[in-house]
Amino acid sequence: MTPRVDAHHHVWDLAVRDQEWITGEPMARIRRTFTLDDLAPATAAAGIGRTVVVQTLAVAAETPELLELAASAPSLAGVVGWIDLTDPAAPDTLAALRGGLGGDRLVGVRHLVQAEDDPGWLCRPDVRRGIAAVGAAGLAYDLLTLPAQLPAAIGTARALPEVTFVLDHLSKPPIASGALEPWATLVRELAGLPNVYCKLSGMVTEADWAAWDVTSLRPYAETVLEAFGPERVMFGSDWPVCLLAAGYAEVVAAAEEVCAGLSGAERDAVFGGTATRAYRLSDEGRPR
Repeated sequence: MTPRVDAHHHVWDLAVRDQEWITGEPMARIRRTFTLDDLAPATAAAGIGRTVVVQTLAVAAETPELLELAASAPSLAGVVGWIDLTDPAAPDTLAALRGGLGGDRLVGVRHLVQAEDDPGWLCRPDVRRGIAAVGAAGLAYDLLTLPAQLPAAIGTARALPEVTFVLDHLSKPPIASGALEPWATLVRELAGLPNVYCKLSGMVTEADWAAWDVTSLRPYAETVLEAFGPERVMFGSDWPVCLLAAGYAEVVAAAEEVCAGLSGAERDAVFGGTATRAYRLSDEGRPR
């Protein structure tokens, strides 16, 4: 049986580097350092044996730090890092990362597309060249997009069929408002491309932080499960960001509840098999 995997979480040390995006009173509860030791009791209680840590900043130094951390942490099966996709030297940067300490744990690359003002940023030739380099290196590319950026994501994933794409947080649908369109139509179109996977993650922080329940999440979860199929959907906690709205155990329980109608094999895919395949994780927790 494939070990249970949390395919999306973060760690950060504010003594090393500030997280400038954590501002204001509503975000105060996560404005502190979070380490793997903080996460370990929660994953153990949830029966999760392996995790994938994901970058938070567009800072070159963060990725080597995460890889170094992964090199000393058997449970940390993969790192989704950051590089400047627009840099013509992107292939060399990727090779250097993979050749350094912990480089065998590099499984993907992500850019904070949601912060880009241009909704067509992913369609830029220099960006697509960089994403192609990510795919050529045998790595996945994580899409961190808002619903308005989904058309660009669709066009880019269609233009680069050789690259494996992983959609983070369902592309952040407006769960708090209850609106499904145009998000649902766009995400179904993206799911029609066989090289795209989706993370069942980030839902509680797109819902009403104080009043969410599984009923409010279900239409969005069911949309991606139906569109992608469980074999292309993977669970991610988005810890510690999820703590703004819910504890780790609550996030796991919500995901399990929306997946309760799936077969055992399908649930195994969502909670481990899909991430293992999309990120090319080996049975030992190291990338192939």
